This record gives sequence, C-alpha cells and structure tokens, in this order.
Amino acid sequence: MTELQNGAIVKAHYKSGIYIGELLEDRNQNYLVKILAVDKHPMQGDLHNPGQTKDVFFHQRKALSFQEKANIHKQAVHPYEEENIPDYPTSLRHSVEKLKNKLTRRDTDFNQHALDQLIDLEKQYFG
Repeated sequence: MTELQNGAIVKAHYKSGIYIGELLEDRNQNYLVKILAVDKHPMQGDLHNPGQTKDVFFHQRKALSFQEKANIHKQAVHPYEEENIPDYPTSLRHSVEKLKNKLTRRDTDFNQHALDQLIDLEKQYFG
C-alpha cells in the first residue's frame, strides 16, 4: 500500500459514507482527514442489520460536516483522482438526492424508514 503524504487530497470511506478531504496526519493505522466534500451520503438504519426495521434501533446518520476531522482507517483512504473538489454544500445536496433516488426505486419498509430519516436530515441541513 502506498503511503500518502500530508496535504494530499483523498477519497475516504467512513462508516457508510464516502468523503473527499485533505490528509492532515498519519496516525499509525489511521489517517486524520479534514472533510471538504461528501461523495456518498451515509446510509440510514442499523448498519449491523442492513435492510431490517423490526427489533433494531433505526439510526439517523448525518454526513460528516465541512472541515470536520475524522480518524479514518488507512485501508479506506485513497488518492482523489478527479481534477476539481466540489464545494461542500453542493456535494451534500447532491449526495442526499442520489440516496433519495436510490431509496425510492423499491417500495420496502426499510427504504421508507430510511427515506423518512433522510427527509428529516434534509430539513436540518438545508432549513
């Protein structure tokens, strides 16, 4: 695995979201990454019981905030290959729309619960 340098722009998988950020520091097994944009919004619900709605705590999962710093496992951090970094608000809105479209393709109890959580988050994010 290639070691990345501080200041590198990276794509990082964190929990169920994907982010674009700046690598700030090597922390042995993790990198400290400053979030600059959202590539994929985190999935809603219980990550340990995907697709389940009964007898599980259905989590609302927010995207990491602009310039929030996260310790992300090195295996989940890769060089960002695109030329431009999208601005955070636009990337967040786009990632929410992509997830909403995915959740509306199939009418399931899980998708409806996840969509309800995402609509609530959308109100929190954008007012």
